[in-house]
Amino acid sequence: MNGADVVVESLAREGVDVIFAYPGGASQELHQAFARSDKVRVILPRHEQGGAFAAEGYARATGKVGVCMATSGPGATNLISAIADAYMDSTPMVAITGQVFTKFIGKSAFQETDFFGMTLPIVKHSYLVLNAADLPRIIKEAFYLARTGRPGPVVIDIPKDVQQSRLTPVFPATISFSNPTLGALPQASDEQLKRVIDLIATAKKPVLYVGGGVVSAEAHGDLKTLAEKTNIPVATTLMGIGAFPETHALSMRWFGMHGAAYGNWAVDQSDLLICLGARFDDRITGDASKFAAGATIVHIDIDPSEHNKNKRVQLPIVSDVKHALSRINQLIDAAKFPAPDTKPWITQINAWKRDYPFAYEDHKHILPQEAIQALYELTKGEAIITTGVGQHQMWAAQFYQFDEPRRYISSLGLGAMGYGYPAALGAKVACPDREVIDIDGDGSFVMNIQELATAAVEKIAAKAMILNNQHLGMVVQWEDRFYGSIRGNTVLGHADNIGSPDNPGGLYPDFVKIAEGFGVKARRVLRKGDLREAIQEMLAHDGPYVLDVIVPYTEHVLPMIPAGKTVKEMILK
Repeated sequence: MNGADVVVESLAREGVDVIFAYPGGASQELHQAFARSDKVRVILPRHEQGGAFAAEGYARATGKVGVCMATSGPGATNLISAIADAYMDSTPMVAITGQVFTKFIGKSAFQETDFFGMTLPIVKHSYLVLNAADLPRIIKEAFYLARTGRPGPVVIDIPKDVQQSRLTPVFPATISFSNPTLGALPQASDEQLKRVIDLIATAKKPVLYVGGGVVSAEAHGDLKTLAEKTNIPVATTLMGIGAFPETHALSMRWFGMHGAAYGNWAVDQSDLLICLGARFDDRITGDASKFAAGATIVHIDIDPSEHNKNKRVQLPIVSDVKHALSRINQLIDAAKFPAPDTKPWITQINAWKRDYPFAYEDHKHILPQEAIQALYELTKGEAIITTGVGQHQMWAAQFYQFDEPRRYISSLGLGAMGYGYPAALGAKVACPDREVIDIDGDGSFVMNIQELATAAVEKIAAKAMILNNQHLGMVVQWEDRFYGSIRGNTVLGHADNIGSPDNPGGLYPDFVKIAEGFGVKARRVLRKGDLREAIQEMLAHDGPYVLDVIVPYTEHVLPMIPAGKTVKEMILK
């Protein structure tokens, strides 16, 4: 075999069924090897970033490692935003890149970049392969590292001569590291967990604060058991959406900058805050010094570097969160633990829920919130939703409820516009029997609009519902709230003829024509009376589809806790 064939065989042995890969000179040997094999499906994105975001969508929908590939130089650098995104959101991904011939490395050769060096801050690990015989081991290690512990991206950079080298490969059955604890799942001791139980027993206003680590660990069932045993309400981060059923009586949905008012108030007034697989990021805490100031805080996380990084806590526990939750449940059962009396606390939270729900006022035109709520009702909450980044991203989380994990897929730590539709492609490839819909904004959607070609050619029936307000909506909201409504390059159409529901002639660009040019069915909807029928048409279509919903730009995402502020400064209207 040559090195490229070894790569394909190694991927197949790792259970890889699809790779999103764009060819070029330094990766051509790899593409030839894929062409000789039928073991791994290769999907050609129309931009390397689109392919990498698709790999992320695949990983987020399944929990498996997503795989993408690009050539050297600009091909590799086009992956960087997605690699950074995977790092921020703890998404398991392996990014393979071609590299110039070994003898040219460091010589500023055509399409050479130090991809190993430039990605070091945003990966779990990087490999520059200099010996083809190392490929089977390196690929096996890379997948192990990407998916174990706190998941994340791994880069494998392979020079062209290494791809061409002839060898008789040895595929390892197992791998080992000089550090024997690498990848091993840390487990909380019973003594630590009994301290948590003792805190629960005496709490009057406890809250479970749940992040994406619970989703990664497949611990949502254990979480639900604990919440119901102890009658403790649950508030998630955006990454944790679906880890606890949002229609459950104990759910406070998600909290933070644009999260539920009642969830924010509950966390602020709690006397015990149990943080599970989350990291106290700034969009959750606001002013961290005043976050949950009256609470005893327990932080259970697999990554010890997150403990006391953003927020000092009273009880940090390094542990696989699934082990911790399942063992707490066992210890509670063994001790015949009486649940704390949280009834007055739940009564207060329910009053907040009643008085301050996610809501919007009726309008003569279609509102973005209304479109998402209609989509939720018509899909019965069973679709996988991806998003771009901006107002629509927050409204999707507010007005579409998620009762299962891996249904809300969004760029949350990095906040990368252009994520939504490529991620929908990856999720649809991973889950072909599920409806997958990208709720997007016109600004985000246009950033990777070329992936409509991928959807059409590869017959991937991912759909997009664009909430088209002709503006960079979230930035406009900040302009309106904090900058005197001065528009600093936030109008996306023609400034002298801004499109709107009242001025359809000014709408720019024409997403319907663009989609049809790619061979994708599309429709524009302007009138409220046509909305539900248009969504039903989109859902009934058996291929990719773009629904361009024209909405006013004047809506703001509320509630809102301004950056760096506290719950007490929350904007409700």
